[in-house]
Amino acid sequence: MPKIMTAAEAVKTIASDSIVAVNSSSGLNCPDAILKALGERFDREKFPRNLTMLHPIAAGDFYGIKGVDHIAKPGLVGRIIGGSYPSGPSSAEPPEIWKMLGANEMPAYNVPSGIMFDMIREAAAKRPGVITKVGLDTFVDPDREGCAMNAKAAAAPIVKKISFEGDDWLFFPSIIPNVAIIRATSSDERGNLTFEQEGAYLGALDIAMAAHNNGGIVIAQVKFVVENETLKPHNVSVPGILIDCIVEAPDQWQTTQTPYDPAISGEVFKPLNSFSFMDFGTGKPIARRAAQELKSGWAVNLGFGVSANVPRIFLEEGLHGKVTWVIEQGAVGGVPLLEFQFGCSSNAEAIVPSPHQFTYFQAGGFDCSLLSFLQIDSHGSVNVSKLGVRPHVTAGAGGFVDITARARKIVYSGFFNAGAKMEIVDGKLKIEKEGKVKKLVREVEQVSFSGRRSVTQGQEVTYITERCVMKLTPEGIVVTEIAPGVELQSNILDQSEFPLIVSPALKTMESGLFKPAAMGLKLND
Repeated sequence: MPKIMTAAEAVKTIASDSIVAVNSSSGLNCPDAILKALGERFDREKFPRNLTMLHPIAAGDFYGIKGVDHIAKPGLVGRIIGGSYPSGPSSAEPPEIWKMLGANEMPAYNVPSGIMFDMIREAAAKRPGVITKVGLDTFVDPDREGCAMNAKAAAAPIVKKISFEGDDWLFFPSIIPNVAIIRATSSDERGNLTFEQEGAYLGALDIAMAAHNNGGIVIAQVKFVVENETLKPHNVSVPGILIDCIVEAPDQWQTTQTPYDPAISGEVFKPLNSFSFMDFGTGKPIARRAAQELKSGWAVNLGFGVSANVPRIFLEEGLHGKVTWVIEQGAVGGVPLLEFQFGCSSNAEAIVPSPHQFTYFQAGGFDCSLLSFLQIDSHGSVNVSKLGVRPHVTAGAGGFVDITARARKIVYSGFFNAGAKMEIVDGKLKIEKEGKVKKLVREVEQVSFSGRRSVTQGQEVTYITERCVMKLTPEGIVVTEIAPGVELQSNILDQSEFPLIVSPALKTMESGLFKPAAMGLKLND
């Protein structure tokens, strides 16, 4: 059978009740043309029905690449298991997939991205499942939510807590995909895939193997179809022996809001002076203070939010290259990108498949992680994965749980509360009006990071805000530094729902953090 076909022809190979795995990260590598064709087939034929969708990282975004929203139709999707989901501003209309899972129309689960890649690898090797400590005492744990996002999911658990060799572990049974939908840049007529214009590989090879090894179908969307024997073997990341259908989509975008930027795929390297610095404002002292936590020679993971700006602080201070940035989509080194292009890096030293990157993260192979927070509670636990009043504002856990499980040092960054009116005047933080929403709460809405478990493991945890620095200790959360111009009682202690401990050695944050000029950042060796 010829492998090259239209998207409409390719999706006819998908039967009802299939388990379908999709390789994507928001707009990055999203096989959007295939998902669109699948939704259109259902609109015409009302087939296939009752699909289980597996998304280790979100498929699609709010900004033109619909991804999973093409197939968010009652009857088409009967269950969804995602590491993350499309997210966007609170003012935006929620995607259809969020409406469906919020209305309890199907079981929906949020499984950490690294665990999902592990499950897919286990399925590829026909092993029974994943045994891991990642997720213990978080929402992943069956003692809490067991990854369930709604009542239907809670009634059909996909994770068990087991005892093995005298210790507690989480067990995720393998879920075998019948269909894999992946994307690359080029394919020859045999289906050999290269990724020369992609910003990541994600889990394309593992997902293809999982379906193929279990008798399933592998559909590949590509920008170009080329002649056989024209691709260099070292450049082929997914061999054609795994591919059943090739769909050419010449207009596929590289990632969210980006038709194509050769620097994202490492085809060109941009001068360092072409990257913008972080604008001076109340968020910049947070990023600067997070930068002070790092040491020369470290490998440092980055998450979305204020902390994503720390590489720009290093650029501004003339320290680019002193640490190596590593992100879950696979980039190592270079300059991590912001906003719509987050998850990609320009000038990367290497791009590693995501399953391998998560193996590195889960074992704590790196030196430090810079992450954000939605809420912090009295135990030091952090919520980044659930905001009940506006659920589509957060993507879910993504790789957060995998990254924090064994990280030696974690720095959480964010504003102390939400909606405060502030400005920096003459090197001092002036709080004109407090925000209505407290972020330091008695109990977080969802435990994405367990403070209790962190204390028992001896992790070093720091929380940095515009008005203070705090440390997690066995006794509680201790305020160790305060911003110039901030009043300890009214601006910090009274703005927390739980008692904070004030360090007897409380000091003022460095004045250079709050001035427009470069601060003269120095790193310890």
